[in-house]
Amino acid sequence: MRHIMKHAVIVSGGNINTDFALDFLKKNTDENTLLIAADRGLEFFERTGLVPDIAVGDFDSLSESGKKFLETLSNTEIIKLRPEKDDSDTQSAACLAMDRGVKQMMILGATGNRVDHLLANFGLLVLGRERGCEIILVDPWNYMKLIESGTVLKRSEQFGKYVSFFSIGGDVPGLTLKGFKYPLNRHYLTASDSGLTVSNEIAEEEAVVEFEKGILLMLMTGD
Repeated sequence: MRHIMKHAVIVSGGNINTDFALDFLKKNTDENTLLIAADRGLEFFERTGLVPDIAVGDFDSLSESGKKFLETLSNTEIIKLRPEKDDSDTQSAACLAMDRGVKQMMILGATGNRVDHLLANFGLLVLGRERGCEIILVDPWNYMKLIESGTVLKRSEQFGKYVSFFSIGGDVPGLTLKGFKYPLNRHYLTASDSGLTVSNEIAEEEAVVEFEKGILLMLMTGD
């Protein structure tokens, strides 16, 4: 059983586009990637034939076929949580991965109809930073992560067409955007004026994001 990895992919129980997820896993995983199913995310593995290394959750929301599939996973580590747990299944899976040394993880199925779950998953990005782990949320239309000052974005590697920035947990002073269609120079970004930093575009081969302090969320998005 593989326990100590530097990279992990968690499949959560939100909306999963199967074709996108399979293509994403093909491009972003190898034999050294820890695959984790978070509760209802296990049903993605059931319908694709993939096998997770670990399955975490209370599994109460699994379909009957999903529960039967869980019983067949002889080579998967099963961690059953009590329904009255303090954390979401996704957070429990993320904390487990970080406890085992993961320094970067991508989460599929983190978005869906439940905005409360999405906001909780944004909180996971901050938790990951506090524990020295980069966490990225991905779906077919969005790529979401916290970035550091001095981050260089390459147009050739861009996810989607648009790039947006939001402050999390406080203001972000000195925000400077270079190489973008709508550049900024030392802007004091607050939550109330975040419309200014929505739907920007990379205009040059490389774009640079700089700021003085704070926590900056970047979303790369497509239509």
